[in-house]
Formats: sequence, C-alpha cells, structure tokens
Amino acid sequence: MNKIGLVVEGGGMKCAYSAGVLDAFLDEHISFDYCIGVSAGSGNIASFLAGQRDRNRRFFTDHMGEADYFGLRSLIRSGNIFGLQYIYGTLTNSNGTDPLDFPALVNNPSEYKLVATNAKTGKPAYFDKNDLKQDDYRPIMASCAIPMVCRPVEINGEYYYDGGVSDAIPAQKALDDGCDRIVAILSKPRDYLKPPQKYRMIYSRACHKYPKTVEALDNRHIMYRACQEKIFELEKEGKAFLFIPSSPPQMGTYTMKKEIEQQLYDLGIRDFKKMYYDFMKFMGRKHTENERMI
Repeated sequence: MNKIGLVVEGGGMKCAYSAGVLDAFLDEHISFDYCIGVSAGSGNIASFLAGQRDRNRRFFTDHMGEADYFGLRSLIRSGNIFGLQYIYGTLTNSNGTDPLDFPALVNNPSEYKLVATNAKTGKPAYFDKNDLKQDDYRPIMASCAIPMVCRPVEINGEYYYDGGVSDAIPAQKALDDGCDRIVAILSKPRDYLKPPQKYRMIYSRACHKYPKTVEALDNRHIMYRACQEKIFELEKEGKAFLFIPSSPPQMGTYTMKKEIEQQLYDLGIRDFKKMYYDFMKFMGRKHTENERMI
C-alpha cells in the first residue's frame, strides 16, 4: 500500500500561498489519495479537488475588496468579521458569482476531510465529503470560524469553531486514516514559534459559553508546537514532503492587500518549481530533465 495524503494548513489570508502550490499541482496533473485541510486550507482543497484552477487565487485577490467579504459591514450583517456566509455561500453557491463545481468535487476519487473544533469539547472534529451538500458548505465555514472574530457555526445541533484551534497541522489524523506518506503545505516559516494566544480577556468573553474552547485557545501554542514537531519528524524520516513559504511577505492573518496576496500566491508557484524534481521523486513519478514545467 502506498497511500499519499495532502495536508493543508490554515492561516487566513496567508493561505494565498497554498492556493499557488495547489494550482501548480493542477498544472502538473498531480493528485492525492487523501486530502485534509484546516480553516482556509480546507476551502482551498475544495477548489483543488474540483479542478478549478485560479479559483482560489480570485478569492484572495479579486473578491477580497467586496463589501461583505471582510470588515465592519460583514460584522454588522452576520456577526463575523470574515463574511463566511458570503465567501462560502453567496459567492460559492451554484448561483453565485464564483461557484464551486460541487459535482466535480464529489466525483473526485480522493478522500476529502476538513478539521473544525467542537465548541463544547474544545476537541477537533473531522468532517468529510459526505457532510457537504450542494450549496450547503457549513463544514467549510465551521473550519474557518475564527474565535473572537466569527460566531461558531451550527451543524446538526452542535457548534464549531476554526479547526486551527485544536489540530492546526493534522498530520497524525492523516496517518490514522491510513496514509503512508504526507505532502504538507504550511502557511508559516519553518522557524515560526507560535506565542501564547493574545487578547485572553476578549476571547474568554466572546467564547464564555464554551469554556473548553477557551481552554483550547489558552493552550493553542502548545498544540501548534506539537503539530510542528510531528510534521518535521516525519520529514526527517522521509515520510513527509513540505512546502513552506521560502520568502514570505510581511503580513498577518487579516492582511487585506491584493498586491501582497498576489505575491504570496506567486511565491507558492515559484516554490513548487524550485522543489519540482525532489517532489516528483517523493511522489514516485518519473520525469526527464527536459520535461516541461509550469
């Protein structure tokens, strides 16, 4: 058995990087047996599995300036600074301006999993393709619902927050689900050290109904470090291949500048080109020195 899994980290607007890498995969007809995404990474995987090249880029550039995408108007209308219903509903639905090709996603043979955090337990919850329906993408919204700036998303009577709160880089889940090797796209530099969560007074008040979520936020930096150690250990063992931004621009989760997002997307494609031959070797795909690259 040789089951290769793809893990795509979240990171808000930093996920323009994984959008670039994923489009490079599409250009080279690269597929995976299993894909699991966190937060915006889960949304990026949906477009990738649907075969919709350039769609993710548009969501980080062209749609970014739309009134209900991010900011005060979205907060007033939906209670979310990131307009999750607008991004993964109004735009994404079959009658939207940039619809997801849901039938193509469903028919893709790859397994597709998304990570969210159960608000009541503070533990990771894993959704799959069967939990999605045409024009009902709440599992993706749940995976992206950042505490403090988004309300939890209700699914079947349970409430969920962003998957990055409880399982930021789900390599272990991929292994548990039978993957032998993993390709991971990270959104932060290799030497990134996550500090304790800021604004405890704010998030403890915003999530006061869910003390286990508050506890998970308190310990988020510890969880994140454990995830890093796991994926780097797998890399050393030759069981993981990592795409990590080689020269990321100065930006944060909420950076809303089109030119920076385009730079990050372009960086993802450039990094793929630099790592092309090593990556193809890891994937077990033959190539020649004269093979055309993207």
